[in-house]
Amino acid sequence: MMKTAALLLLTLSVQAQSDSLQSLVADNAQVTLVSKQFSFTEGPARDKKGNIYFTDQPNDKIWIYNTAGKLTEFASKSGRSNGLYVDKKGRIIACADDQNELWAFTPKGKHTVLMSDYQGKKLNGPNDLWIHPNGNIYFTDPYYQRNYWERKKPDIEAMRVYYLAPGKKEPVMVADDIVKPNGIVGSADGKYLFVADIGDNKTYRYEIQADGSLSNRILFTNKGGDGITLDNLGNLYICGNGITVFNPEGKQIAQIPVPEKWTANACFGGKNRDELFITAGVAVYTLKMKVKGIE
Repeated sequence: MMKTAALLLLTLSVQAQSDSLQSLVADNAQVTLVSKQFSFTEGPARDKKGNIYFTDQPNDKIWIYNTAGKLTEFASKSGRSNGLYVDKKGRIIACADDQNELWAFTPKGKHTVLMSDYQGKKLNGPNDLWIHPNGNIYFTDPYYQRNYWERKKPDIEAMRVYYLAPGKKEPVMVADDIVKPNGIVGSADGKYLFVADIGDNKTYRYEIQADGSLSNRILFTNKGGDGITLDNLGNLYICGNGITVFNPEGKQIAQIPVPEKWTANACFGGKNRDELFITAGVAVYTLKMKVKGIE
């Protein structure tokens, strides 16, 4: 009887996840390959028009996937950019980990360095970022040894979360209670920040205070991952082995399979913010959705 009950619960769970997936994904939509011409894709970010910027880090490039479905190279020297985010001015803010900096690209591809160190030390390697409505740039700083670095160990032992205020050159450390922070995203109202701990397979939610600091950390779910994003219903999408979707209470409601070994990141793009753009190893994919990304 116990085995029968367990099997029934598993069947009901799978059916519930299937129903939830159908409520998220457009009818008859499938994960669709855009291109497989890259080495390792990362950092998708939407601009106001719905175009997607993303990186091919090993090849030191940033690409654009526009709303008409066309791919164009945006920058051939990107500072080994990883995570990207488009700010209110239309600048593409990049985690440029060649020299462990934050860069800002104009829409024409010219860049400036926003930040290059923390208290006189090189950061581990800014990985992913999210920009608060007030302009504060929150970013994760894990350590992944790169073959293009001369150094073989970090200047800063701890892997933390920081923010950089507009016009400042020195970031502020706001979280050192995570093993290895990676993906990061905030709620549309700027009240909450989600951080994926890929080192401890957990994802946390913090409250963002008026001074930019973080407080009241809660365990959102016992699953970490790579990049993360939110939809307009408050569901959190965690990338890694495909994309796992959690509702606002932290309960898993769906799994989106992606036909690659690793799914690094995802964001919502397109003119209506209802196209899930997925970076997965050598490839990028899209999936038409019923839900939309947050503004």
